[in-house]
Order: sequence, then structure tokens, then C-alpha cells
Amino acid sequence: MRKQVGILGSGSVGRTLADGFLKYGYEVKVGTRDRLRLAHWLKQAGEKASVGSFSDAAHFGDLVVLAVKGSAVEFVLDLAGAATLHGKTVIDTCNPISDDQPVHGVLHFFTKMNFSLMEHLQEKYSRIHFVKAFSCVGNEFMVNPEFEGGKPTMFICGNNENSKNQVKEVLDLFGWEIADMGKAEAARAIEPLCMLWCIPGFQHNEWRHAFKLLKK
Repeated sequence: MRKQVGILGSGSVGRTLADGFLKYGYEVKVGTRDRLRLAHWLKQAGEKASVGSFSDAAHFGDLVVLAVKGSAVEFVLDLAGAATLHGKTVIDTCNPISDDQPVHGVLHFFTKMNFSLMEHLQEKYSRIHFVKAFSCVGNEFMVNPEFEGGKPTMFICGNNENSKNQVKEVLDLFGWEIADMGKAEAARAIEPLCMLWCIPGFQHNEWRHAFKLLKK
């Protein structure tokens, strides 16, 4: 059975995850508005990689990854054609980071504390199965992270159990321990982990870390 992934976004997160899927035998199409930006990447990526529009990537993927700035997600989903994504699993890697400068290393979000970006997307595009993942770590460690303390934890949430199981298979393949936090409302807690992850980077230029959930 062919395993096809569409990536909506050609930035560092999109390319990193595209490389991860290619590493494990998936066919990948990256959606972008600037194909020239991916010319070098495409030469290195191999025969299972391709580039197209956001709509092309949305049609191509049995599984789709949303990997753009939080402020651009609705624009990109509309360009992709939301109806094309109905019933599909969409991995939501995005965080609602505003353009304001961090204060003492703390990012600003454009969402309110009791309502997350993912909840907004799930309400507006109700027939898409969003699963929050890859939002609480830098792209350097998204695929096969290696730490002395063992596998780090990826926190996920989403309303559709089958879609979460699909994403769990990917995370297991990519070398993560998984903590399923439940329904979409849990994104209110997961998205701010991005703030926490970034503080050591902004304050001390320390970016080589990940979260670990310890159980007893």
C-alpha cells in the first residue's frame, strides 16, 4: 500500500518532517507558493519527493501536515481547499505566535488562554480531523531525537481517535514517546509549551532540549 503525505508549508518544519517521512519510505509532496525555494531540497530528496501547490499537496496526501506560521493557517487551508481535506488526518504543528517581540524570553500568543488555535481550526473546519503534534520542540529534534535521558515526550490531542492512532504510528516511527492529552481543548495547554521551550533559547541561546513526562 502506498503511503502518501502532503506537507502544507515549505519552511524548516515542513522540510524537516518531509525528510522524516521520506526516510521511512513515504511518498511526499510539499505544497508551497514558491517552488523555487524548494529547488535545492528537491534535488537532494529523491524520487519519492515532489513539490506542488497547497491544493496539490492536499489532494496528494492520505495524511497531511500543516506546517506554517500560526497567523497563516486559515489562508493556507483555504488555498489548499478545505473540502479536499474533509475526513483526512491533518497534523497541526502550528503555534499562535504573534509578531510582538518576546518579553524576557517569553513569546506573545494572539489567542486567549481558554481558547487555542487548534480549537479555532477544528470549529471552523469541522470535517477535518486535526491532531496537534510537533508543536513543542524545535525542528532539529522532530525526527529521531536522541537524548541521554531517553525518548522525549510528544504531547498530542485531537477529537478523532482513528486520526490520533495514525499520528501515534508516525511518532513511534520517528522515535518519540507519546502522551495523548485527549480532545482538542487540551491544545490550550500544549500550544503554550512552545513558549516554555523557547525561553532558554531566547535568554541563553540554548535550543537543544525537549520535554519528558515522567511517570511513577
